[in-house]
Amino acid sequence: MAPPPLSLVRQFDTHRLIPSRHLPHGDSVLVALADDDEHLQAIFELDAATNERVLAAQQRLPGIGLEELVFAVPYASVINASFCHAHPLGSRFNGPDRGVWYAGFALETAQAEVAFHKTVQLAEINRFEDSVTYDDYLADFSARFHDLRRARGCRDCLDPDSYVASQALAETLMGAGSLGVVYPSVRHQGGTCVGCFRPALVSHVRRDRTYRFTWDGSPEPVIQLESLQRGDRALSSRP
Repeated sequence: MAPPPLSLVRQFDTHRLIPSRHLPHGDSVLVALADDDEHLQAIFELDAATNERVLAAQQRLPGIGLEELVFAVPYASVINASFCHAHPLGSRFNGPDRGVWYAGFALETAQAEVAFHKTVQLAEINRFEDSVTYDDYLADFSARFHDLRRARGCRDCLDPDSYVASQALAETLMGAGSLGVVYPSVRHQGGTCVGCFRPALVSHVRRDRTYRFTWDGSPEPVIQLESLQRGDRALSSRP
């Protein structure tokens, strides 16, 4: 398969939804597990011992080296985590050893992608009952990415039921020094996604609003803007 053509992608305010890891006042969710400061310190040490992002900073993670991680920029830990905490089975354009920063050009696209994958998890236990909050991280991109929107012979890479072809393509592109891919969303018709392979290219990251996804017996979640985030009135939508 010929590699997809390169396109200059200059896209601001892309959306990446990440499960909330902190309490409303900024404390780690691990705080709720501790009875006292000594117990909390032990929990943090245990978490660090098995944290892929920490292991990568110690040159102990095979998929990504210390020289690729970012430091001294806003939300550096969030950026690095997306590359260090890969899904055990990989995702569309990455294997299990190294993650990718995935984002949607539009909020609706990011919501649809997240809703699909969480719904798959709930379907595995045949119980569509859950309520999860996701924080929206905005990022800007200006780089030449391989463009699947106008590539021939890449249909298998957009298979809604398989990552085999897309992971094989990503491995080839990564080996050739690719910076990332831009591609049509598989979960949101008309949407566009970016998969950035290099941490240094995820720029101007900032945290935006928080959204609650609620499954109440249906595989289609209700999405609400968390009213406590900025004092806004809760808004409802469906992906």
